[in-house]
Amino acid sequence: MPEKKTVTRRMTKPQAPTNIATATSAAKAQPPAAAKAGPNQMESYEAAMKLFHTRKLKEARELFVVAATGAERDIAQRCNLHVAMCDRRLQQETAAPGNAEDLYNYGVALINARKLTEARAHLEKALLFDPGADHIHFALALAQGLAGDLGSAYDSLSRAIELDPRNRQLARQDADFAPMAAQPAFHALLYPDKKAW
Repeated sequence: MPEKKTVTRRMTKPQAPTNIATATSAAKAQPPAAAKAGPNQMESYEAAMKLFHTRKLKEARELFVVAATGAERDIAQRCNLHVAMCDRRLQQETAAPGNAEDLYNYGVALINARKLTEARAHLEKALLFDPGADHIHFALALAQGLAGDLGSAYDSLSRAIELDPRNRQLARQDADFAPMAAQPAFHALLYPDKKAW
């Protein structure tokens, strides 16, 4: 008896749809090639956030733009919001204040950010506009003292107290002046009624 041959059939891949509308919707479901080939969207976003929090806004903005092109819409939306924040902050940094109060306010913001050299420059410009402004002398004393220039800080604080004696009490209460108050000259300036030990 002749042997029976068994034929095994292999399963083949499903055929691509021939309908144009179905083919188009299948192409839309796939993420773009750039998103597949590019860096991980979440990694770019996290790296951008680290730069953003360290105030490296230009570098952070570039990474947010890259991460915004990824497939995850939630991350892309957050990236677009952060790009707008970076743009606003970069614009504020480049805007040059034009009067004593603007320079003072910007100088105080720079002190809070601990950009002391820039703060001093803006406060010194503010004094050119209004040399009798005690609050500008006070802020300048703080910037100078935090930067380690105690001689200039003493002179500026003395001038602020001379212009308005209430600045003595403000300096006593300001925690940023505490390390300076430990210096004998500052202590005598802030507490003139107390006798030296």
